[in-house]
Amino acid sequence: MPKRRRRLLLWLVPLCMAVAALAPAVRSVAATSALATTSDQCGNRSNNTPAKLVPCINTADLMNHMRAFQAIADANPGPDGMPSRNSGEPGYKASVDYVAKLMKEAGYDVKIQTYKFFYFAFTGRPAFSEISPTSHDYALSTEWNPGQSIGTTTADLQPAGGIIIPPTPTPSSSSGCTAADFSGFVAGRVALIQRGTCNFGVKVLNAQAAGASGVIIFNEGNPGRTGVLSGSLVDASGNRIVPTIPVAFTSFDAGNSLLTEYQQAVQAGTALPVMNLTINGVANPNADDFNVIANSKGGDPHHVVVVDAHLDAIFGAGMLDNASGSATILDIAQMMKNVDPQNKLRFIWFGGEELGLLGSKFYVNNLTPTELGNISYDLDADVTATPNYDVGILDPAAPDFFGRTVSTTFPPQVYKPSQISRDQSIQFFNSIGLNHILFSPVGTDAFSFNKAGIPASGLLTGQDCCKTQQEVDLFGGSLGNYEGNVPSFDGGCVDNPFLFCDNLSNNDPAVLTFMSKAFANTVVRMAFTDLKSASSSSVSAPKLPADSKASRRFVTK
Repeated sequence: MPKRRRRLLLWLVPLCMAVAALAPAVRSVAATSALATTSDQCGNRSNNTPAKLVPCINTADLMNHMRAFQAIADANPGPDGMPSRNSGEPGYKASVDYVAKLMKEAGYDVKIQTYKFFYFAFTGRPAFSEISPTSHDYALSTEWNPGQSIGTTTADLQPAGGIIIPPTPTPSSSSGCTAADFSGFVAGRVALIQRGTCNFGVKVLNAQAAGASGVIIFNEGNPGRTGVLSGSLVDASGNRIVPTIPVAFTSFDAGNSLLTEYQQAVQAGTALPVMNLTINGVANPNADDFNVIANSKGGDPHHVVVVDAHLDAIFGAGMLDNASGSATILDIAQMMKNVDPQNKLRFIWFGGEELGLLGSKFYVNNLTPTELGNISYDLDADVTATPNYDVGILDPAAPDFFGRTVSTTFPPQVYKPSQISRDQSIQFFNSIGLNHILFSPVGTDAFSFNKAGIPASGLLTGQDCCKTQQEVDLFGGSLGNYEGNVPSFDGGCVDNPFLFCDNLSNNDPAVLTFMSKAFANTVVRMAFTDLKSASSSSVSAPKLPADSKASRRFVTK
């Protein structure tokens, strides 16, 4: 799932209990695993009610899947040599094969859906430094981010035209947006360009055409445009490009400081600032990615409940995001293998979620109108084992997890039916003495279904930074990171590149257990819920807009 500092606006739904009771409640939920029916007993019966299914979801089985996903990542390093389950890499395909094998063994009808996507990976640790007159190595993530580009240079710095210092109150800089901004540019130098009114890729293509050996793009300096940024390199038509010169993104202060050094050197007639950029990578614009789709044998094919999680990682093993959700639905599917549901169950593990909901958008966009009309509901599990957790329930009317504002409007037939599963989860958490908070599906695969007019809910426990005092009051824990270094405000593991710390240790087995039990509760209830009123025969399959972790992580201009 999706990084950004949050505002304090929350849709908080307290359930009239003392915060002091939270820890005993969690312990009591975890304790039920020890008293639960054994896995063998569960596997030999029809777990067709919450009373049967929920006790069958236990920590040992869930963690077996988690250890398997970690082992897959460890055995399949990415191009950078680190454990990986990223889309387009062997570790992701091995994860697909692991899930498909277990679902076939459980008796589901399994299909692996293949689609194409633009793959890029760094093959080493990018480096950005000023050699002279001020020697400085820029720190990854905190002082700069590499663009998806390939190249190495050590050269003098030269600013492009169009830089506006001081910046205007609103974005206005067109630095680097036209060839004229490189009039007089000396080939071989590193171009310093201000963020502004055109796509980053346009700026880079103009710099490359002028003979630049590298590009540094600094934030514009307007309110909200001051810090270190990450940019997506697309041309004027929005097409992905991979420049053959290295591209660095940095903050307004860093860029303004380099500009001042350049101007002082020109005025004094001394040597220009010398920069070094090294970015190594590999690109494949036609790479394969995969969705695993597993249908129950029984159930009404005209009323399908999709149960999904994304299987891909973004920076490494991806154990919290989202091996945890993948393990949640895999264990539930195994424990429901003997159930003959009223509504057909379709378990899907999506690829490419971290890159822009690629798998779920491909799936939804390639359904016929009839196939789409047969899907009555979606349930999404995206991050279910956060150590410094929230208990989040998806509701399309609620604010986004990142930003805490309502950013998206969905078709009208989505809102009311989505409350069916939402309320089932509220009742479950109420019954075990846990508070909850409502979040929209923006940034999750449920978004793809909601935008297509399909009701959806789901669960999440949070990631990155920063947990607020209001959330601490609801769920305990500490301010700051939801995961990674806790307590800390360093941003966590999941969406911070080059840390490779979203491993097994970044998950809380007790949280994974009670969240998986809660998810099992709503899955089995929805399997037997009359969904005729929740479906719509008039729904068509729209092309879904870009909205994802990727679109939050990167900006295009």
